Amino acid sequence: MRDYTADELPDPRNHSIQIWVGDRLCPRREAKVSVFDSSVQGGDAVWEGIRVYDGRIFELDAHLDRLFASAHTLAFRGVPTRQEVKDAIFETLRANGMRDEAHIRLTLTRGPKLSSGMSPEMNQAGCCLIVLAEWKKPVYDAAGIRLVTSSVRRNSPQTLDSKIHHNNLLNNILAKIEANVAGADDALMLDLHGYVSETNATNVFLVRHGELLTPHADSCLPGITRRLVLELARGEGIPVVERNLSLSEVYTADEVFVTGTMGELTPVLEVDGRRIGESEPGTMTQRLQELHRRRALTEGEPLPF
Repeated sequence: MRDYTADELPDPRNHSIQIWVGDRLCPRREAKVSVFDSSVQGGDAVWEGIRVYDGRIFELDAHLDRLFASAHTLAFRGVPTRQEVKDAIFETLRANGMRDEAHIRLTLTRGPKLSSGMSPEMNQAGCCLIVLAEWKKPVYDAAGIRLVTSSVRRNSPQTLDSKIHHNNLLNNILAKIEANVAGADDALMLDLHGYVSETNATNVFLVRHGELLTPHADSCLPGITRRLVLELARGEGIPVVERNLSLSEVYTADEVFVTGTMGELTPVLEVDGRRIGESEPGTMTQRLQELHRRRALTEGEPLPF
């Protein structure tokens, strides 16, 4: 398998990054896990996306809380300590000289198996920690994105609880394939009852008549950026409602935006060919974007270098 050249990467600087795998840093081309690792064998891993702003890691403890909660739910053994994970993150960022405009893909796998197979009893060596830090600005067009509704339903707690932030993302990837084929930026996913859940990668918010609406966190991930937006809105006196939302309400909303660490707050201009509002970033979206940005630039865990 050939390596990508620097010119082929979204950011050429990522060609020479150092990546933490297991218990050490290694160059990008050498950053590999065993073919016996559970992430390879069955997508058996948990992960977090974390962003670095101006010398601070934003919401680090919240992300680590969710990482460890997911690992506990999946009964991982040999989990590294919180301080060990933090030290690996700091060391990776230091090695790459990253203090701003960086995104960390933090992964914790169940670790290598004694032999291929499904049973976690075959995992005796403990977890494998991966810290992949890249130079990466928010991934969506700041001017806004287009969505299409996927035929793939979002997992519910009846099948695989979305509150486990796991690496088995085929449900979301199938939806993303539909968006790609349709020429859209992402896919809007519904729950098993036909209500809006989230996109394949982000949480969804609607603005209708001055109210901020978002789906219950049942079939969708209770995202950290989602929680922060709810907190910011309530702090500004904006009425907030969490309830079931139908597609018709999406089509007729005054504003729609999506949230996530990778893209922050991104306006949605069109869904299934229906124009949303004035088909431009709305006033409440812009207001919450500014509040989020202000928080991200002034809070977070300072880097020790």
